[in-house]
Amino acid sequence: MTYSIVLFIVAGLAEIGGGYLIWLWLREGQPLYMGVIGGFILALYGVIATLQTFPSFGRVYAAYGGVFIVLSILWGWGIDKKTPDFYDWLGAFICLIGASVILFAPRN
Repeated sequence: MTYSIVLFIVAGLAEIGGGYLIWLWLREGQPLYMGVIGGFILALYGVIATLQTFPSFGRVYAAYGGVFIVLSILWGWGIDKKTPDFYDWLGAFICLIGASVILFAPRN
C-alpha cells in the first residue's frame, strides 16, 4: 500500500509540475525550454503511472484522479499562493474517499 501511495504522489507531482512548466511557457511568457522540460516531465509521468501493481488501468487512473485533485490544491496553495477554502478541502476529501472505494473495495 505504501508503494502505491508513493507512486501516486510521485506521478501527481510529475503531472502537475510538467503541466505547470508548460503553463508558465504558454501563459506567462516564460522561455521555450520551460515548455520542453514540462513536456519531458509529463512523458515521465506516463511511465511512472504504469509502475502501479494494480491490474486494472481504469481503476488505477480513476483512483489516481482523487490523489491528483488533492495534490493540485496543495500545489496551488504552495506554489501559486492561492489559499484553499473549505469547499476545496471538502471536495478533495470526497475525492479521496471515492478513490479509496475504487481501489480497496472487496471484489470477487
